[in-house]
Amino acid sequence: MSTDQTTIVLIGHGMVGQRFLEALAERGLTATHRVVVLCEEPRPAYDRVQLTSYFSGKTPDDLSMTDLAFIEEHGIELYVGDAAETVDREARTVTARSGRVVDYDVLVLATGSYPFVPPVPGKDAAGCFVYRTIEDLLAIEEYAKTATTGAVVGGGLLGLEAAGALKGLGLTSHIVEFAPRLMPVQVDEGGGAALLRTIEDMGLSVHTGVGTQEIVVGPDGAVTGMKLSDGSELATDLVVFSAGVRPRDQLARDCGLAVGERGGIAVDEQCRTVTDPRVFAIGECALAADGRVYGLVAPGYEQAVTVAATLARDEAAFTGADLSTKLKLLGVDVASFGDAHGTAEDCLDVVYSDSRAGLYKKLVIGRDGTLLGGILVGDAEAYGTLKAFTGSVPPVSPESLVLPAGAGAPVQLGPSALPDDAVICSCHNVSKGTIRGAVTDHRCVTVPEVKKCTKAGTGCGSCVKVLGQLVTAELEASGVEVDKGLCGCFGQTREELYEIVLALRVTSYQDLLDRYGREEARGGDGCEVCKPTVGSIIASLAPTIGASGYVLDGEQAALQDTNDHFLANLQKNGSYSVVPRIPGGEIAPEKLIVIGEIARDFGLYTKITGGQRIDMFGARVEQLPSIWARLVDAGFESGHAYGKSLRTVKSCVGQTWCRYGVQDSVRMAIDLELRYRGLRSPHKLKSAVSGCARECAEAQSKDFGVIATAAGWNLYVGGNGGATPRHADLLAQDLSDAELVRLIDRFLMFYIRTADRLERTSTWLERVPGGLDHVRDVVVEDSLGICDELEALMSAHVAGYRDEWAETIDDPEKLARFVSFVNAPDTPDPLVSFVPERDQIKPDLPLLSIGHRPAATLETLEGSAQR
Repeated sequence: MSTDQTTIVLIGHGMVGQRFLEALAERGLTATHRVVVLCEEPRPAYDRVQLTSYFSGKTPDDLSMTDLAFIEEHGIELYVGDAAETVDREARTVTARSGRVVDYDVLVLATGSYPFVPPVPGKDAAGCFVYRTIEDLLAIEEYAKTATTGAVVGGGLLGLEAAGALKGLGLTSHIVEFAPRLMPVQVDEGGGAALLRTIEDMGLSVHTGVGTQEIVVGPDGAVTGMKLSDGSELATDLVVFSAGVRPRDQLARDCGLAVGERGGIAVDEQCRTVTDPRVFAIGECALAADGRVYGLVAPGYEQAVTVAATLARDEAAFTGADLSTKLKLLGVDVASFGDAHGTAEDCLDVVYSDSRAGLYKKLVIGRDGTLLGGILVGDAEAYGTLKAFTGSVPPVSPESLVLPAGAGAPVQLGPSALPDDAVICSCHNVSKGTIRGAVTDHRCVTVPEVKKCTKAGTGCGSCVKVLGQLVTAELEASGVEVDKGLCGCFGQTREELYEIVLALRVTSYQDLLDRYGREEARGGDGCEVCKPTVGSIIASLAPTIGASGYVLDGEQAALQDTNDHFLANLQKNGSYSVVPRIPGGEIAPEKLIVIGEIARDFGLYTKITGGQRIDMFGARVEQLPSIWARLVDAGFESGHAYGKSLRTVKSCVGQTWCRYGVQDSVRMAIDLELRYRGLRSPHKLKSAVSGCARECAEAQSKDFGVIATAAGWNLYVGGNGGATPRHADLLAQDLSDAELVRLIDRFLMFYIRTADRLERTSTWLERVPGGLDHVRDVVVEDSLGICDELEALMSAHVAGYRDEWAETIDDPEKLARFVSFVNAPDTPDPLVSFVPERDQIKPDLPLLSIGHRPAATLETLEGSAQR
């Protein structure tokens, strides 16, 4: 590389450093400048925001943000594992750990931050860790193998992620937070309370309002406990410090650059250091011109772009950034935006709180109706839209924006209601107008094309849903026909394919593809989207159209997802779970004993679930038929936990035992579960029956729920208690047994007929034109005249039901698929192993071996039937 070029040296190659390199390339500066990068970590830039996903099986390659082809194409000199140690500003050189000396014309510091460890006695003992890099996670995972209890100091974002990781590693986990609530920066007292309840329900112990006074160390120098500021002591053998971060500015201090009183390299609005015009600082190491050190990735990206623009002699300035965040912590959505804590004068709060569902929503409104900010816990579905309206007066009342679906007819604000200057992607500061321009001016017609053109949706991903809505709306407004086909193989929607299969009695996926698929897809093998979708349609209509309802029959077997393929749920270590049906949660002692004996004999982990069933985990694929045979002999059948079908119908004990009960909820739950068992649908179905208005079975959080009244039964539909909670809507009330069953028949078959692929009833009910009123007109009033047909379809399903486990164990040909390796059927998978925990087993998942198989087994594994 010629040394007469202007040389830009970047110290630090994290997420912000990588964005800086991309910004240089976008402006053509990599073609005219020599670019050198000194990276301290042993791997190039990776997604630190998604760091915890490493414990869920993601590899460093999955987390990587560095395309080495990009580095090579732009001639960037990247030195990994070679940290910068000194900067000589007079000589304009950087000396790396390896002894390499690099001259610079422009120096950009992107050294990030370091974890703050409180100066408490024992903080350096064996078993104490920080939570910042992949190497930190590796060390924690290794130490956790010999630990039983873990404690996390800090209840912020990373602290909660660390606690979840420890729990996932099998440790009893504690969170110690000095503030009076979790995530004190992002949420207020109400949001913290909702978050606390949800996290404690997950089995984590939370200690708020107390600080760590001392780490107790045993004679061997290892952690044995923690002393807290309230005088209590917590027994633990592993401690993770996640008490915030500090700017990593020591390199700047050592070379005489000005830093802030509380740290951070002082820079101006162009992110140029106030001490030396040749040196810039970006990301968490920089003290911005507004006096803040920004710990979020989005402001760092904006700073990176600012420096690149400045070097290209374009006008650019970083004067501050939006601190809005949307997170998923331990599976819980948490979001805050704008003036979330209501610091503005005379502002008002609009709050919706449901402690039972773990929901908390608060909007901060100005006196003139301006949306100033908000907090969302448990349901952050509206985050993208609400954030975009911040600073303006929304076109609807604030109350309608926080009420959940099913509670007061909330207003759904689509993308058309947003102003053009609304920021859709805060990570890359992309406005609605820019996205519209990508469609109209740059001819982008898909979300991936818009992502590539604008970078919207390529950061944290929280804006992708709104992005998709905007792209579709803009295309339709431009008169462009939007392809709403199921996939690249079919131009029809799932609903249209259902009608084709039903009307023409199509019993074969290949026949459907060859006759009605896109021209270029006919004669092909289909894809992973349409095959299971069509397989489900055929299975749900099997008795009516004359097809086999058994999902492992002939062509049907090749259409199934992994779980359906083996009639069991695949778990994270390659083993399977077995879930027999227990209708209504009622089970005789003899059957309980059978389950216990099977679990004992096959060495399975057992757990009572929220669906009132007993799950058995840890079965090897070759053990499944033997386990099923014993269950079937005892009178059990498949619980269809693996399929997009009815899972359970929960119940309370009802009037038979409870003094408050007004109807026999157990009998009704059993009747419903046996009627709808095995019913294939676009997504899983859950139900519950409560024997009185006290609602102990939580029927209003189910796809269809039933609550007893003195006069009969009330039927609720469209509920969901999962990642996006939704209260069910009342469809009809005071029904007799026969009326109830007839309406559920109609509702389920109408949903199966018209829903999209993988669309829950809650989402479907909000999407269909007219919503609940339309569904009520169809299934109660028979406005379309199709109720007789819907009832007939359900009757055919009930009459044609067969237990899939019993069908399989009676068919030697089908049993042949239940092996780990087709070329070595008697050889179990050597990677499916377990370790003891609490008198049971858990998967043995050494983090370092994820995705790597022992060399000695490679030959055997070539014929794996599982992969």
